[in-house]
Amino acid sequence: MKLFPRLGIALALIVVSGGVVSATEVAVLRNGFTIRHERHEQIGGVTRLYLAEAPGSYVDVPTDQVVDFEADDYVPPAQVSEAIPARAPALGEVVRVAASRNKIDPALIMSVIRSESAFRANAVSAKGARGLMQLMPQTASQLGVMNPLDPIANVEGGTLYLRQLLDRYNNDLVKALAAYNAGPGRVDQYGGVPPYAETRAYVTEIVRDFNRQKLAERRVPATPGVGRKGSLTSKTDASSSRLAILPASGTE
Repeated sequence: MKLFPRLGIALALIVVSGGVVSATEVAVLRNGFTIRHERHEQIGGVTRLYLAEAPGSYVDVPTDQVVDFEADDYVPPAQVSEAIPARAPALGEVVRVAASRNKIDPALIMSVIRSESAFRANAVSAKGARGLMQLMPQTASQLGVMNPLDPIANVEGGTLYLRQLLDRYNNDLVKALAAYNAGPGRVDQYGGVPPYAETRAYVTEIVRDFNRQKLAERRVPATPGVGRKGSLTSKTDASSSRLAILPASGTE
């Protein structure tokens, strides 16, 4: 399911001295989703969205996938008479709903989406995997996803599939991710992560990004009894919330 996207020419929509913009704002993505963040910074071909003023609390999005930035409290001009469409759902909210339903940490789903499609809802791999979580047609059909390019349906289906894999491998995150990439048959065949360079790199990339997010959350002081913004502390399966440990090189 791994996609190796070809990034197009970045659209220089906003130019700011130093490349950093500070303010509470909303990034509008080409796929229709929005991501709320504190500030953003352009680094090479990606735009880094800082979700909170804490080390490591950010998400990198290909710059050519960012259509615009809006103030978080933006109000359309009063003189506009035509109907104003509702703002597209925020990707974080879609992920939180699907993650809560399937008892998976939303940070893990965001890491999978980042690796699979670089947040491109219309991504299609050479093997035919589609959408944000790169569902193969057969897998999508089994999950009841009629249109894998529908971002909400894709995230719902991909999260459910990852939940099924976690259950199959007794909440072994490394094996579940390997099966998401190479298929459960290969994981069963080798009794763990298959000896494929792509699969090993895929698992490593997601686990490291997930751990980065969890460590960043721990650095943010939390009010007793109240979960941190963007996390589901009470309804999330502990198996996908704790830091994941990668197998030693050359082992499963």
